[in-house]
Amino acid sequence: MSRSTVLALFFLAVFLQSGTYGLTFLLPDLFAEFGGDEKDVGAMLTITAVATLATVYCSGHLADAFGRMAVLGGSGFSISVALFLYSVAGGPGVALVMASVLIGVGWGLMYTLAPVVLTRLSGAADRVRFFSLYAVFMMAGFGLSPVYASWLEAAGFGIRDAFRMVAIFCAASGGVFLFLRGPLARHAIAEAPDTRSSMSLGIVVQIMRSRGWLPVVMVFLGASVFAGVNNFQTSIAKAEGLDYADYFLAYTVTTVACRLAFAGYSGGASPYRIIAWLQYVMAGSALLFLVIEGSQAVYIACAVLFAVGYGASYPILVAMAANDAQDGLVPQTLQLFSLTYFIGIFGFPYIAGWLIVERGIPTLLIVVAVLAAVEATMALRRHRAGLARNP
Repeated sequence: MSRSTVLALFFLAVFLQSGTYGLTFLLPDLFAEFGGDEKDVGAMLTITAVATLATVYCSGHLADAFGRMAVLGGSGFSISVALFLYSVAGGPGVALVMASVLIGVGWGLMYTLAPVVLTRLSGAADRVRFFSLYAVFMMAGFGLSPVYASWLEAAGFGIRDAFRMVAIFCAASGGVFLFLRGPLARHAIAEAPDTRSSMSLGIVVQIMRSRGWLPVVMVFLGASVFAGVNNFQTSIAKAEGLDYADYFLAYTVTTVACRLAFAGYSGGASPYRIIAWLQYVMAGSALLFLVIEGSQAVYIACAVLFAVGYGASYPILVAMAANDAQDGLVPQTLQLFSLTYFIGIFGFPYIAGWLIVERGIPTLLIVVAVLAAVEATMALRRHRAGLARNP
């Protein structure tokens, strides 16, 4: 099997499994079927966050014991069961809790170990390109699954049917990952050393004392912004009398286009400056949501600008996490990067749900705009510090 075919199948598996996260954007609608609200969604995602964090911390140990691709295969099967449980749940109870835990386990394994596998297939010179392509397929899964669900509803199916279909996709993804165990091992390059992945508290301290600390912290802020805007997009759209599918379609198309554009970008001389300006755009887009006033044109503009800001900056940031990592700690740095990402992705919705119910959507949008501006400023400071060292 050629290297291109291996990569194509790997990215296909990532795409099939990535639709899972897009479906979490529809949890407010699913919960509304049995009388739940945004607070309930936040509570379930908090359970997912705890399961995810525990899984990310243990993922290196599992990978060392069973092999990364075998564990990635298990992640697809775990998520498949979780989505099926969501599709049959009749209200808060054991089924929803189990589904939340299994999504955390499966998504934590996939999101953490897939980038580590990519570091085995790429060197520092082409890492931004590889991670940009990886992010393209992941974002396509993220963004198209809500659109797919909307189309199913328009065709007379229910939201539960969307969860069942993506469950099938995730099972297929797990099978593809298992199939690729041998081919990926044969195509690993010598310049990407295959170090152990196990995490410990001492290693976390070591990472936070290295240059790798900055992308680890920045991704937490960016994930919180992403979750605050996207996880409750159905609520935002409903309040404005708009269709959330329009947002996700515009967001996905723009993000994929941006990431494809950056697929040929090697990082340049000032990657953190580019990250900074993109994330200032992200902060501005969050504020633009405040003035939609029912306008579809403004709503689409919000989606496009948010996609440019977050969508284009993320693959550069994850590549910087790998490149800024201390020698011998690339897998662990990427695991910690994923850990803080998931704290934001699954933890911040609890705060966001409370803000919406108690303070309203505008308060949430102001909070996420501030977080985006802080993240952008951190990137700009790293860029200026680099100029000071190398005038």
